Amino acid sequence: MRKAKVKINSEKLQESSEILRALAHPLRMKILEFIDRHKTINVNKIYNTLKLEQSITSQHLRILRLAGIVITERDGKFIHYSIDYAKVDNVLKAINSFLKI
Repeated sequence: MRKAKVKINSEKLQESSEILRALAHPLRMKILEFIDRHKTINVNKIYNTLKLEQSITSQHLRILRLAGIVITERDGKFIHYSIDYAKVDNVLKAINSFLKI
């Protein structure tokens, strides 16, 4: 019996694992749901409304930003966050394809 050859693109594997890691945390999901309800929102509103510490909120937003799930836009001293829906859609399609849903 022949073994199937599997080619793994290390760069894409690393990127995929970062995205899934970012999405796998309950607090980050809560933050994403909050951003989704408002379409775009500044970090102060996020941590004040969700009753989170500013530093914890910033850490989680950093992970989401590095994974490419959220987009930032600066307006003076405020940073506004929105979701990169195209990226999230691609992630969901890949997961569904893998699971054959």
